[in-house]
Amino acid sequence: MIKIKEKEIKNFSKPYIIAEIGANHNGDMELAKQMIDTAVECGVDAVKFQSWTSKSLIARVEYENNQKYDDSPKKHFGSLEEMVNKYYLRKEQHFLLKEYCDSKGVAFCSTPFSEEEVDLLEAIDVPFYKVASMDINNLRLLEYIAKKGKPVILSTGMSTLSEIEEAVSTIEKTGNFEIVILHCISIYPPKAKDIHLNNISLLQKVFPKYPIGFSDHTIGTSVPVASVALGSSVIEKHFTTDKDLPGWDHEVSADPKEMKYIVAQSKIVNEALGNFNRTVSEAEENKKAKFRRSIVLTKKMKAGEVINKEDITFKRPGTHIRPDQEQYVVGRKLVKDLNVDDLIDWSDLE
Repeated sequence: MIKIKEKEIKNFSKPYIIAEIGANHNGDMELAKQMIDTAVECGVDAVKFQSWTSKSLIARVEYENNQKYDDSPKKHFGSLEEMVNKYYLRKEQHFLLKEYCDSKGVAFCSTPFSEEEVDLLEAIDVPFYKVASMDINNLRLLEYIAKKGKPVILSTGMSTLSEIEEAVSTIEKTGNFEIVILHCISIYPPKAKDIHLNNISLLQKVFPKYPIGFSDHTIGTSVPVASVALGSSVIEKHFTTDKDLPGWDHEVSADPKEMKYIVAQSKIVNEALGNFNRTVSEAEENKKAKFRRSIVLTKKMKAGEVINKEDITFKRPGTHIRPDQEQYVVGRKLVKDLNVDDLIDWSDLE
C-alpha cells in the first residue's frame, strides 16, 4: 500500500482513477479547464497531462519521416512537428492548470519526458510522477524521477517482465519504494484478445510489495471495470469531452458518460468483491425463515403414533425443524394430533 496525499492505493481497494487528458486539450487552456471541470463531475481522483516539448520527445529524423501526420483515417492535421508544437503544454500553463485543479479539489499530475520537465513538475509540487510505457527502459530518467522521493506510477506497455523488474529495481536503488505498476497495452485501441487482463494477477505475484493497476486504451467501459475484479488499484483512462475533436487520442478516450460509469461501477465491483471468508450477511440470515423449508407431515396423524420417513416432507417456511435434522424426527412419537402440512415443532415430539 502507498498513499497519494490522503488516499490509500492498494490491491483490491476502491481504485484510484486518473482521467488522462494528455494532449486532448489541443493547446487550448479553456478547453483544458472544461475537461478538468467535467472530470471532477465524473468523480475522478486525478487529472493527468503530459509534459514534453518538440525537443524533449522526438528526434529530427522522426519529424522528417512524418511530413504528413494522420492520427486517424478520417482526420488529417498536418505534419507531426506541427502537431507537437501546437499541443505541448507551455511552462506557465503547467502552473495555471495546477492552480485550477487545486481550486477544484482534484489532483493535478503529468508525465514528464525529460529531466527538465521533472524539475518543472517538482516546482509545482505534483503528488506523484507517472512514467509512460515508452520510458520503462529509460533508466536514467527513472532514477532521476525516483530521487524526488514521491510515488512513481509506472506503465508497462510493450515491456517484458525482465524490463519491468529492471525498472522497479532502478527505482528501488534510490531508496524509493513508493511504486505502483500499471499493466498496459500500448495499442490505441487494442483487440480484446491482446489485453491479457490476467497479467494484473501475474504482476501481483511477481511484485507482492507494490499495488498493481491498469492503464487502459480500450474503447468503452467493460475492460477497466473488469480490471477491478482482479484487484486493480489504479485505473488510468484517456478522457475527452468530445470524441469528435481533432487530436491524437479523442477517439479512444472515455467521454463524460463513460467516465462516470467507470467511476461508479468500479466502486460497486470493489464493494462486491468483499472478503475471502464465507459470509452470511444479516440480510441473508433474515431470509432463511421465509425461503428455507421445515419438516411437515404428509398425512393426518394422532398423538402416540410413530413418525416414519414417508410421513414427512419439507416445505416453506423455514421457521421450524430443518430438513437436515430429519434423522432426529423419524422414529419418534407425536405428543398431540397434527394435520397434513402441519409444521412439526420439537415440543410436538416425545
